[in-house]
Amino acid sequence: MTNRTYNLVIVGYGGMGSYHVKLLKENQAINVYGTFDILEERSAASEADGYKAYESYAAVLADKEVDLVLIATPNDVHKELAIAALNANKHVICEKPVTIYSKDFEEIIEVAEETKRKFVVHQNRRWDKDFLTIKKIYDENIIGDIFHVESRVQGANGIPGDWRHLKAPGGGMLLDWGVHLLDQLLFMVDSKIASVYANLSFVLGDEVDDGFQTIITFENGTTALIEVGTTNFIQLPRWYVKGTAGTSVIENWSIEGKIVTQNFGIAIEAPKPIQAGQGLTKTMAPPSESAVSTSDLPEVESTMESFYDNVISVIEGKAEPIVKNTEVLRVSKLIETIFKAAETNEVIKDFDFYKADLM
Repeated sequence: MTNRTYNLVIVGYGGMGSYHVKLLKENQAINVYGTFDILEERSAASEADGYKAYESYAAVLADKEVDLVLIATPNDVHKELAIAALNANKHVICEKPVTIYSKDFEEIIEVAEETKRKFVVHQNRRWDKDFLTIKKIYDENIIGDIFHVESRVQGANGIPGDWRHLKAPGGGMLLDWGVHLLDQLLFMVDSKIASVYANLSFVLGDEVDDGFQTIITFENGTTALIEVGTTNFIQLPRWYVKGTAGTSVIENWSIEGKIVTQNFGIAIEAPKPIQAGQGLTKTMAPPSESAVSTSDLPEVESTMESFYDNVISVIEGKAEPIVKNTEVLRVSKLIETIFKAAETNEVIKDFDFYKADLM
């Protein structure tokens, strides 16, 4: 661990900004030195919580005691805030989505390289236990080679907050939740994307999407259905994955689920026909008891550094970032492609960069 403490200022003391404060209380290497928000009531809330509230962003950047700036504002101002902080010799942590457009993120990356400051995006859901469970099943071929992944989050409360209903500041569910699910998918599946198809939902009447579905096909043959909904009064499973030797399901964030695998190498009783509506079927009949085994989901523990510990390790040159900017850029370009696929109602190919392109 580091021998010093890094002073951090949180820019944007709303829901995510105050959430970071709670998490950072457990980190010995980062000291929440202060906050800045353009809203007086949030500055007052910061002071009530015991933190210095800066009167201007310029004052934050001018303070030589500040090592790190954490940006937790609406998405449309991430770029200008980040570039100003980097040019002021500050390291930067930025909430997701890093920018609305990939070209703006590319500009941030250039400035970070020029100033030799670190810029890291808070893709915290790489540490979610449900994702790590599925990743373990995927990596260890627990149900054989996984060839289909369904990942979804669904609620029935519409789009939360205020600016998330608007296009200009980067609202909508693809940029809000989609960025998480797509980041998890690309972090897990080691293959270039072959094609993308998508549709967006606008049933709530907002100018931004209140949900979406996208079908992604990888060059290794894996397919994925990624879905976000805000009008679902009955939720489908958080994860549903199929492999060559079985199926796994995770129902929710409480990690309720199971694995069903096929029994190989023993005599299997043939399925018996069942009544299906006005007909009989063997194809859709459940397998015989001897054909499959049911087991619990595997236990997982993250072997990765925590997000904040990794940021400090990166700053001190002791580790590579777990959330690499090239990976974030790849997700950003995928999101742009999903928007395009939905707008044109086309399957889009030959857009992904991968491996050698990321170096």
